[in-house]
Amino acid sequence: MIIDHRTYDFHPGKMKAWIDVYEEYALPLQKKYLGNFIGFFTTEVGPINQVTFMWGFQDAGDRERRRAEMEADPGWAEFARRSSELGALKQQTDKLIRPVSFSPIQ
Repeated sequence: MIIDHRTYDFHPGKMKAWIDVYEEYALPLQKKYLGNFIGFFTTEVGPINQVTFMWGFQDAGDRERRRAEMEADPGWAEFARRSSELGALKQQTDKLIRPVSFSPIQ
């Protein structure tokens, strides 16, 4: 298993609006196409205006195939348009991480 670990940084005051758009437009599509939703988190202590979310995949090929199917859905273009209109995103970081043998998530 690999985990797609994403961290998004937002311009001050815009994170809540983006989360609302994400929940309504992106999350249903991601659950449909990506499958293994591990979690979505905001920062309690540390860098503010930041979210982290994670999705699990069998391997990089599984991730690539599932993301391509999702991105071909017209609903994804609608989410991208609405997200862009907000001008909320400041920076995005994406890492593929792999659990070690003793990790509770495998």
